[in-house]
Amino acid sequence: MTKLLEWLFGVSLLGAAWALVTFDLLDLRLPQTYMEVAWPMPVYLLVVFGCYSLATLGYRVATFNDCEDAAKELQAQIKEAKEDLRKKGLKM
Repeated sequence: MTKLLEWLFGVSLLGAAWALVTFDLLDLRLPQTYMEVAWPMPVYLLVVFGCYSLATLGYRVATFNDCEDAAKELQAQIKEAKEDLRKKGLKM
């Protein structure tokens, strides 16, 4: 199962549970306070997801490591390519 299908499955389960509680489709006769909490739940979940996404992004940016060896190798390849182009008559 791909990640997209996993997310869609989870969201559809939450959506179905939300609809059952909010619109009282199963005639559960839940207290009114449950209905008042359940009605704005998708907005709360969206805010929580946004906060989680920002925190994850911030953490990954903060712990991003430098690849000094790869940078040195790339600089050497650039220098080698420039020398090769000079030998072939290209002026830089």
